[in-house]
Amino acid sequence: MNFNNLNQLYRSVIMDHYKNPRNKGVIEDGTLTVDMNNPTCGDRIRLTLNVVDEIVEDVKFDGEGCSISMASASMMTESITGRNINEALSMGDEFSKMMLGEDYDISEEMGDIEALSGVSQFPARIKCATLSWKALEKGVKADSKQ
Repeated sequence: MNFNNLNQLYRSVIMDHYKNPRNKGVIEDGTLTVDMNNPTCGDRIRLTLNVVDEIVEDVKFDGEGCSISMASASMMTESITGRNINEALSMGDEFSKMMLGEDYDISEEMGDIEALSGVSQFPARIKCATLSWKALEKGVKADSKQ
């Protein structure tokens, strides 16, 4: 597959997650709720998780923003559901490396997330792509302090 075909495939995956978001909504009695925003782009997200015995049993997001931020949140929720919370955080670290153009290790378990790899070429959009992952990290850190 040549670069243009791959680029088009990635674009269509991103638009599919944007137009048909997975896990959109709110978990009313979730164990973690985090609100974050990206004032630069106007993205805002509420991430709710139900974590039981260190396993992300359910995760949903709500909010509004650009196609990159909403698609990334959709992809993230798919990839971390059923995972140990530390594994989910590790996935976030690898995603951040990918966004920064560093060497990264994206596994098949992360689903469609590699479709966002091209975002690293647009520094202003990196915050859009990482917003949901930063919300996850913030929520877990806040929860561990309680």
